[in-house]
Amino acid sequence: MSTANFIKISDDFEGYDTASLSVPYHYENDLDKVIIPYGLIQDRIEKIAKDIVLDSFGEPITAVCILKGGYKFCSDLLDKINVVNRLQAKGSAPVKLEFVRIKSYVNEKSSGTVEIIDGASLDVKDKNVLVIEDIIDTGRTMKKLLNTLTSYNPKQVRVASLLLKRGTSLTGYKPDYCGFEIPDKFVVGYALDYNEYFRDLNHICVINENGIKKYSVRLV
Repeated sequence: MSTANFIKISDDFEGYDTASLSVPYHYENDLDKVIIPYGLIQDRIEKIAKDIVLDSFGEPITAVCILKGGYKFCSDLLDKINVVNRLQAKGSAPVKLEFVRIKSYVNEKSSGTVEIIDGASLDVKDKNVLVIEDIIDTGRTMKKLLNTLTSYNPKQVRVASLLLKRGTSLTGYKPDYCGFEIPDKFVVGYALDYNEYFRDLNHICVINENGIKKYSVRLV
């Protein structure tokens, strides 16, 4: 994956004031800055959709959506793939959808363990698989999932991740398709959550200390 294949959000990027964009009232005091507005997310996803269809050469795609955080990216990406399919007769790629649920975060930190839920029924044997993920951080989650998928003998596995967090990878893993490379900050919104909150926020934002304290869970 070359640097031309994602948009880099620099470490010194100050972001956009939440007062300048539409943010739910219940989160107004819980966010630092908006770093990726909703409109930019949609435009970038449209480009990724074009690249995926171009690289598929008309062969069927089995999309594997990683729940819960990946559902919004997956839905928008598949909608845009369908638009590309409607606009070009040659190379149009039919899409089938599977789901898998993964849990690896508690509060704002990776728990250090990766739990794959409901992955036993995946139908990916001899299929061209496209894994759709919201964010790649340490890379452990994706590595474990790819090992699991490989055991089902797919024809090919590609990964599309909306976000790639810079400087945190423990594996060096990079996806085939990436929307944005972002600084090492805990981000929420566009279905990325903090203890199940902020999924209803359209923009991708940095959570502030007030939001972390308000929505944290007490670990036993």
